[in-house]
Amino acid sequence: MAAQETVDHKYVYDFSEGNKDLKDLLGGKGANLAEMTNLGLPVPPGFTITTEACQAYLATGRQPDGLAGQIEAHLESLERAMGKRLGDPQDPLLVSVRSGAKFSMPGMMETVLNVGLNDQSVVGLSAQAGGNDRFAWDSYRRLIQMFGKTVCEVPGEEFEHALDEAKSAKGTHNDLDLDADDLRGLVDAYKKIFLKHTGREFPQQPREQLDLAIRAVFESWNAERAILYRRQERIPTDLGTAVNVVTMVFGNLGPDSGTGVAFTRDPASGAQGIYGDYLANAQGEDVVAGIRNTVPLQELEQLDKTSYDQLLGIMARLEEHYKDLCDIEFTIERGKLWMLQTRVGKRTAAAAFVIAGQLVDEGLIDLDEALHRVNGAQLAQLMFPRFQLDHDFQPVAKGIGASPGAASGTVVFTSARAVELAAEGKSVILVRRETNPDDLNGMIAAQGILTSRGGKTSHAAVVARGMGKTCVSGADAIEVNVPAKRFTVAGRTVSEGDVVSIDGTTGKVYLGEVPVMPSEVVQYFEGSLDPEHIDNALVRAVHRIMTHADGKRRLAVRTNADTGADAARARRFGAEGIGLCRTEHMFLGDRRELVERLILARAPGEREAALEALLPLQRADFEEIFREMDGLPVTVRLIDPPLHEFLPPLEQLAVNVAVAQERGEDVAKEEALLAAVRRMHEENPMLGLRGVRLGLVIPGLFAMQVRAIAEAAVACARGGGVAKPEIMVPLVGAVQELETVRAEAEKIIAEVVGDSGVEVLIGTMIEVPRAALTAGQIAEAAEFFSFGTNDLTQMGWGFSRDDVEGAFFWRYLELGIFGISPFESIDRDGVGRLVRIAAEEGRAARPGLKLGVCGEHGGDPDSVHFFHEVGLDYVSCSPFRVPVARLEAGRAVVETGGSDSR
Repeated sequence: MAAQETVDHKYVYDFSEGNKDLKDLLGGKGANLAEMTNLGLPVPPGFTITTEACQAYLATGRQPDGLAGQIEAHLESLERAMGKRLGDPQDPLLVSVRSGAKFSMPGMMETVLNVGLNDQSVVGLSAQAGGNDRFAWDSYRRLIQMFGKTVCEVPGEEFEHALDEAKSAKGTHNDLDLDADDLRGLVDAYKKIFLKHTGREFPQQPREQLDLAIRAVFESWNAERAILYRRQERIPTDLGTAVNVVTMVFGNLGPDSGTGVAFTRDPASGAQGIYGDYLANAQGEDVVAGIRNTVPLQELEQLDKTSYDQLLGIMARLEEHYKDLCDIEFTIERGKLWMLQTRVGKRTAAAAFVIAGQLVDEGLIDLDEALHRVNGAQLAQLMFPRFQLDHDFQPVAKGIGASPGAASGTVVFTSARAVELAAEGKSVILVRRETNPDDLNGMIAAQGILTSRGGKTSHAAVVARGMGKTCVSGADAIEVNVPAKRFTVAGRTVSEGDVVSIDGTTGKVYLGEVPVMPSEVVQYFEGSLDPEHIDNALVRAVHRIMTHADGKRRLAVRTNADTGADAARARRFGAEGIGLCRTEHMFLGDRRELVERLILARAPGEREAALEALLPLQRADFEEIFREMDGLPVTVRLIDPPLHEFLPPLEQLAVNVAVAQERGEDVAKEEALLAAVRRMHEENPMLGLRGVRLGLVIPGLFAMQVRAIAEAAVACARGGGVAKPEIMVPLVGAVQELETVRAEAEKIIAEVVGDSGVEVLIGTMIEVPRAALTAGQIAEAAEFFSFGTNDLTQMGWGFSRDDVEGAFFWRYLELGIFGISPFESIDRDGVGRLVRIAAEEGRAARPGLKLGVCGEHGGDPDSVHFFHEVGLDYVSCSPFRVPVARLEAGRAVVETGGSDSR
């Protein structure tokens, strides 16, 4: 019965059977082709093989039972509808075979066009086209080239080299100058290349071509570049791709034909208007690959006004239907418009905010949906600096601003070199004539991408926008010579290793490094731009959506700050308190000498003198922070790291003492210091004498800090301010540790505070797994928990975060053991479960227990959503990430329907 169910399982859907909501099953391309078909738009007939078929193929290495028969049945139906048979010598039906995953992965997987052409049907295709031999042989050479590279792994550069030789022999740089005889010769050359690399002749059976192409699309899901792209974009690895088999329509039939890509709004800025690229007498891959520079879509009005007007009408209908920016691929075949694809278009971060605001104004979406459509990663991009051009910087070239941003770096011409230099910590600009999917490694490594060919819809532009990388495309004044590792422009030569700067908004290219200035969005957050009174659509959109996010969110957002300046900046960015003030940072610089005195102290009097000297310095630090955070809570973590971190390294100190002794110098002090360092040396200091353990072993250390905090709070109150200190005891693993510290702290607080009205909370940092698992006990002695997810991750995984990321994380990411570093985004299943257990058991023991997080996960967008779900009261992060956390906290409410675990 199970076998019969497998055979009967539906793996193939006609376009008329699907809709846009079936992306999991039909992939994004197939679902949207079905949607356009059902809207009555001119879509070439075809069918979609589901992602389930791909999953089954990848699991077993063969097509699932029943798939071949279903393909045959749908192919026969397609042939009847078109009145043609696949590859018929007299009147051939030709199809394209295209990938289409649930999430857009531009150029990462495979496409094969013109399937069904062979030595006989190429003649029939010419007859179909009214004797257009050039068109027929051009289509045949494209099939051999794409099929060879995609299906049989023939090196693509060999086909390109043969094409370049044919153009050189003709004395041209333009492939349109090749005539039918030239292309017939090119087909013969391509066949020889195919035979050399595969050991067989190019397949002449149309159905074999189709089956092999479908298999290649399935297998391209696990191609290296597809895996890398999914990892970069956090796309799950088990989705698989659908395969779309579509009747071919031809844009390369002559000047009354062509192909293009259109956007219903500018994907770079969000501005309304007509945006896109068009290329006459071309097929779709010519536009995306950027091998010939396109013309603006508006020029189609002069070339074919009927098709242009029809296209604008369809664009308006699709945008209203999808209620979003649409990215559209189309072909015109002898004056007949065909829609080949639509999808919700990739856009820059700026465009995402602007478009969301526009659609609210137009009544297509509400503010909740607008908030859902932007994210913290995009907001972070908008906070990056931009070029400051008030100096004498003149551009040497101008292309198309394909993906905004300001990027400077060392010029490289290959992806391998980009990866190599980026690994050395250098900023690089990847320069290519055009990029292709094999360049993905280099595009990820580079700060920016510069191409001499292509437009806003080229491979470089689309991928860069998706990754948030700065990109300038189509800078055709630049002559790129990859083998020589140089480009020339305006009479100048730029070699690998030179520095250039590119502006992805204006498309301008500069020699040398251009200084940068703060972004307008940062100026808005800092209060120097009034969004209500400036003509800046982006700032107005950010203000509107951020205001809505603040109104929706339940999570408060605090900051991690150790100085008054950091606290002030974070408050301007919207921080509602300090969730982590690290006191160990206050012992650096000129104060190291006092710490050395504390460590070297052998008698109680010496130790007390050192602590007494530190007390006023600590108190002044806290007074400054309380003033800046007037009226807002400030969580102060008592000293956490092992004390030897404030001393010279053991090896360095030993060498210094030995050298001084050799010179006969007085080294009594240095010898004492060396003895102390040796005495305190630990094999694994992160698991040794630090945190609460240090406070218990060194009498008076925590007491001094508690007194400094309390005295600073009282001073603030007597000066007319409101201080809300929260004392956090670090590294607690047993309630008895916290009880001991708390008993001493309460005595000091009562003595200092008196009748000042200052209230001081005492809580702990949950960063030891045992603390999370005994949270019910610890909550009896704690008024708040703050999750230190950095250490909780380190101890939960058994990783030393200072060592492992460079040592083996790259391999874990490559193997798919990690989708992302657990130090970057919370490990929900492991570390996240510890957080959840501690939150639930802590609140069960103390219902009013305040819960927050102060590890770096507090500013990670995905982690913020998790902390909302768990029911924490606040997240805390670095000042720069405060707006990101505010936005994501609002999005978390919208995406869960306002629910949480409280």
